[in-house]
Amino acid sequence: MASSLTKGSAGTAGEKTFFGHPRGMATLFMTEMWERFSWYGMRAILTLYLTAAVLDGPLEEREALAASIYGVYNAVVYMAAMPGGWVADRLWGARKSVLVGGIVIALGHFTLALPSDATFFVGLLLIAVGTGLLKPNISAMVGGLYEGQPSARRDAGFTLFYMAINIGGMVAPLVVGYLGESVNWHLGFGVAGVGMTFAVIQYVLGARHLGDVGKEPAKPASPEEKRSMLRKVALWTGLAVVALLADVVLGTYHIDHIVNLLAVLGIVVPILYFVTMFRSPELASEDRPKIKAFAWFFSTAVLFWLIYDQSGSLLTLFADQKTDRMILGWEFPASWYQSVNPAMVIVLAPIFAALWVMLAKRNREPSTPMKFALAMLLIGGSFALMGLAGAAAANSSTGKVTVFWLLGVYLVQTIGEMCLSPVGLSVSTKLAPKLFVGQIMGLWFLATATGNALNGWVTKLNAPLGDAVYYTMLAIIAAAAGVAFMVAGKKIRALMGDVK
Repeated sequence: MASSLTKGSAGTAGEKTFFGHPRGMATLFMTEMWERFSWYGMRAILTLYLTAAVLDGPLEEREALAASIYGVYNAVVYMAAMPGGWVADRLWGARKSVLVGGIVIALGHFTLALPSDATFFVGLLLIAVGTGLLKPNISAMVGGLYEGQPSARRDAGFTLFYMAINIGGMVAPLVVGYLGESVNWHLGFGVAGVGMTFAVIQYVLGARHLGDVGKEPAKPASPEEKRSMLRKVALWTGLAVVALLADVVLGTYHIDHIVNLLAVLGIVVPILYFVTMFRSPELASEDRPKIKAFAWFFSTAVLFWLIYDQSGSLLTLFADQKTDRMILGWEFPASWYQSVNPAMVIVLAPIFAALWVMLAKRNREPSTPMKFALAMLLIGGSFALMGLAGAAAANSSTGKVTVFWLLGVYLVQTIGEMCLSPVGLSVSTKLAPKLFVGQIMGLWFLATATGNALNGWVTKLNAPLGDAVYYTMLAIIAAAAGVAFMVAGKKIRALMGDVK
């Protein structure tokens, strides 16, 4: 990436920049790119691997269970962002949290590479813990690079950062998906681990360019607070282990028990956390309306990610069984569809980054609430198109549709994603009180966790309802949410105060 460094005005005169952004962005960009390579590579084959090599029973039951496990796993990964944010804010600082998280993720991927179902779920747990430490805190560090800079510039920086996510996400399914589906599942997981190792190496080598960003926790915990938190973690972990063991010993265990528990936690935990943070005596009075505004963005993001993240479960299974994947007599891997969305983001991200800056200069940039409303209308439109694809497959003599249906779905989803995800990352750092930056970022990722936890329930409706009804139902719900957000836009902007 040396060739991408230029002289610019992002820092001190004559200081090297990264596409006109702070030099430290190059370090975070490359670290995130390789981390996302490992994540999206593993994600591309997870549902297919569970259906083909792990679960037993009729195909329809295996698919439903695989989709539920996929949702539960995603939920656990993003729920871990909350304690990960706390560790950064109160114990280690973001810098160390990202490093430790990256090492743990690499260990998790290499554990998945072992040819044993017994260690497979241990590997998933390690990846979840590591991602919880890395994901919210590397995003918070990006925000730290733009401290005191204009809002539009920060949005452009997060959009550039979002490109890193999607470069890794585009390449990973092509490499990991091919190796997993065509050669060996565990080889695919191992290659994902190599990507994470590159992320850690890049992060260590480039740390000198980050200055003081993330070096220290915002509010170091006292010894008593550390002991109290350790006791709570030990208590709740112990209770969870005892409950699981009792379920297994009694012979009543079923994956649905975990699905149901996480779905409930996905709703209860953010509510409790919002209440606790809002009632904190350390929260300044001018920050309270901003927390209320953030709650609006959080709730909308839950529904967005509930729909969007079905691309790795139900849409992957649709690609595998109901989409014609033949090219000149060769059937390409179903996991390759997972590269479509990141490739589209790579094309659209710089366009949107330039668009927001250009519109801001003319005082015509859509407000953040309006961007979120557009995102909901678009994600709803993508599932309306998916409903038509399901109907077309059902009425086809082959039971399959052309590649263009899913390509259309991913295009509409990508445009919606560009209106919500990088903008949501940016507004989270802007609305966050200084003492709660890591935890607000954790809450932002918890929205994804809640959406995926609810998917443990929602995706089970696909089989009894059928594709056409199922996808159309969710499309209508998303469109209604988009309209509601437009109506409430003026109130939300008022709550945001000086944040634009």
